[in-house]
Amino acid sequence: MAAAAPLPLAGRRVLVTRPAEQADALCEAIAERGGTAVRFPVMAIEALQDDGALRELAGRLDDFDLAFFVSPNAVRHALRSLLALREWPAGLAVSMVGKGSERALAEYGFTRIIAPDSGFDSEAVLALPEFAPSAVRGRRVVVFRGDGGRDLLGDTLRAHGAEVEYVTCYRRGMPTVAPDVLVELAERKELDAISLTSTEGVRNLVALLGGALPAALARVPVFASHPRIADAARRAGFAAVLDTAPGDAGLLDALAAHFGTSLG
Repeated sequence: MAAAAPLPLAGRRVLVTRPAEQADALCEAIAERGGTAVRFPVMAIEALQDDGALRELAGRLDDFDLAFFVSPNAVRHALRSLLALREWPAGLAVSMVGKGSERALAEYGFTRIIAPDSGFDSEAVLALPEFAPSAVRGRRVVVFRGDGGRDLLGDTLRAHGAEVEYVTCYRRGMPTVAPDVLVELAERKELDAISLTSTEGVRNLVALLGGALPAALARVPVFASHPRIADAARRAGFAAVLDTAPGDAGLLDALAAHFGTSLG
């Protein structure tokens, strides 16, 4: 009987920097491929202390034609408040980007979702026929997001004649972590890869490390799921930054391809 092929991430330790509540699926997938996921969240997701804006919006949901959720966090924090007050309007279309947001919407029973088949950013959404100028002109759109974030989607829709309202439904903050542990892993060469999935995460990581990357950590290969994230990682001082396809699948494929050809 032929020996089983080695798992692509066997013996590899991969830093997972996603918020704690969003890291499980990726960590499990890394373990399934033989690797060890090292959890080090660089962002904390917090509920709003005052959800008055969401509660007020609940009474006006019927006025909108389209609701866009920027992330799984936006889905869960917005719908947790809104659906406690009322049913979702039958005529209000739902849109998002990314498989994580799609799964989060499915948890709430949404099956008809406007989303790109490929691409995981605002540019991919704006390329959809449903977001063409002729389709959005005169429409009212509500965008659920965290505090801050990119304005490209809303600005473009407004330029195309839509009315856009942003609603903040959660806060992003700095987590409580021990950066010394991370530096020690890198210095002992016990960290093989770093996954980075947001530009804000890159900034937070550097801030948590005191504003500059230690040399040992800067040498660890970074896997970035979007060109903007890769650019931010290079500017931060990482020496080896690899662009991956979007989502968990793209990251895992890139990790497997890199380490599958560099074992031993």
